[in-house]
Amino acid sequence: MEVGANPHSSADAQKALHRLLGKRLTADTAARVAILNNRKLQATFENAGIARADLLEAGLLENPTLFGSARFPSRGGGNNLEASLSQNFLDLLMLPLRKKMAAAELERTQLEIARATVELAAETKKSFYTLQADQQLLGRLKLIAGANEAGVDFSQRLHDAGNITDLSLLNEQAAYSEARVEVARAEADIQAGREKLNRLMGLWGSETTWTLAGELPEIPVQEVPTDRLEMLALHQRHDLAASRYELAGLATALKTSRTYRYLGVLEVGANVEKDTDGTKLTGPEISLSLPIFNQGQGKIAKLDARMHQAEKRFEGQAIDIRSEVREARGRLLANRSTALYYRKTLLPERLKILNQTQLQYNAMQLGAVELLMARKNQVNTERESIKAWRDYWIARGELELAVGGNLSPGGK
Repeated sequence: MEVGANPHSSADAQKALHRLLGKRLTADTAARVAILNNRKLQATFENAGIARADLLEAGLLENPTLFGSARFPSRGGGNNLEASLSQNFLDLLMLPLRKKMAAAELERTQLEIARATVELAAETKKSFYTLQADQQLLGRLKLIAGANEAGVDFSQRLHDAGNITDLSLLNEQAAYSEARVEVARAEADIQAGREKLNRLMGLWGSETTWTLAGELPEIPVQEVPTDRLEMLALHQRHDLAASRYELAGLATALKTSRTYRYLGVLEVGANVEKDTDGTKLTGPEISLSLPIFNQGQGKIAKLDARMHQAEKRFEGQAIDIRSEVREARGRLLANRSTALYYRKTLLPERLKILNQTQLQYNAMQLGAVELLMARKNQVNTERESIKAWRDYWIARGELELAVGGNLSPGGK
């Protein structure tokens, strides 16, 4: 698809949309739906149409000027008639340069649209991973709430038999109540997360009944190479490429203004006059504005300042992009390390502690408070593990955004 083209202009886009929504959504398919259907992005696509219209306008000549006059004698004789047709010759000279500048502006606009598309995809993926993590956490919280409910029933029977104290029963009931609150909070987060995704994907009505893929994707065994990401970003970033076209357009405008600074309006044409005695006079006509007072000094100075401004902005943008890549790369590696540490070390340790505490509780060696604390610590560790898992994928998406797309030169 052409950069800046509207993917929604084809009737096939609607079919593709419904086909994607008919399956379980993944992060990639959610991003594709957003690109196909987000109305704000579609409005941005129209900037390319405006730029194409400007390119068409730049390739058209000014309309010629037709002049005519009639003079009537006060006594006898014929009328004096005069007509002339002239064309701005400078407009003809400037035509190729105008088209070149308009073409550069079109390229810049298309690159800005491409950047907006990449940003929307990254934001959609971020929201998707957040919702997926919330959904995964909800499933775990429901299991815990169910276990706590069973624990309350068991503790109630022990209490009725006089085997545990009132305090132990209250602790079990409080743990169950907290679990229910956690479930309700997670369900509210999921509802809010779904609506955010609906907005990003531009969905409403029956389209909002999509289903989400199950768990977060597994963390890859091998991480993408991160040693040449800065150079890759300078090559791929659409916003930096758009700034290059802005610089090219300003350079062309500055060169043109300096070249034609002493040439004002130059009109060339033909003139026909019929005198009162019937004589016809025909000949060329030329009109030239003299650059005595205004030689384009202000326009050239303004373009020169804008050129230097754009150069510094471009340099600063390149520096910022390098920094963004380093920051995102560091966050990705840190989140990867944290997520793997939770899964390989902290979670197994908390599970062992909970199992040992449960065994000692069953043997009447520990009280309900110790068991509840072990359960709570294990739940908190699971929650943080899921968050770290989520944060890894969000960081990966942010790195893709910082690099401008694919994380490898081959695009894989």
